[in-house]
Amino acid sequence: MTSSDLKKHRDILFAKFPPGQVPEAADDLSRLDEVEAAPKNEKRAVGVTYELQQHTLQELETHLEDKGYHLDNTLMSKLTRALIHYVEDTQLHNLDAPEKRLKRSSQEAYVKAWEHRPHGDHDDTPPEWREYK
Repeated sequence: MTSSDLKKHRDILFAKFPPGQVPEAADDLSRLDEVEAAPKNEKRAVGVTYELQQHTLQELETHLEDKGYHLDNTLMSKLTRALIHYVEDTQLHNLDAPEKRLKRSSQEAYVKAWEHRPHGDHDDTPPEWREYK
C-alpha cells in the first residue's frame, strides 16, 4: 500500500437538529493532532482529512458523539459509514500482514508432506527378509 492509499478524505454528515453543529464540530476536529477539518454547511457536513495509521473514521465519529454532536442516522448514512469502517479496519489489518507468502504455492505444503509419506508399492520389509527362502 502506498502512503496515498492511507490518506483519507471523508465527509461526516450531521443531523438537521440541533442546528449549528457543523462549524463547532469542524473546529473541534481541527484541534486533534494530524486531522484537517473544514465545514461544509451546504451539505451539513464536515470534510476531514487524516492518515489511516493515526485515526479512523469510526474514532472521529465516536469523538464527536461523545462531545454531544448528532450524526446523520439515515439508512444510507449508516450503511456508508459501516462500509467505510470495515474497509479501514481491513486496511489496518493488512498493514500488519506479512508481505510475502510463506509458501511459494498453496499446494507446496501438500507436496512436501506427500514426499515424506510412504506411498505406492513401498515395502517396509527389510531387504534380507525379502530374499529369504
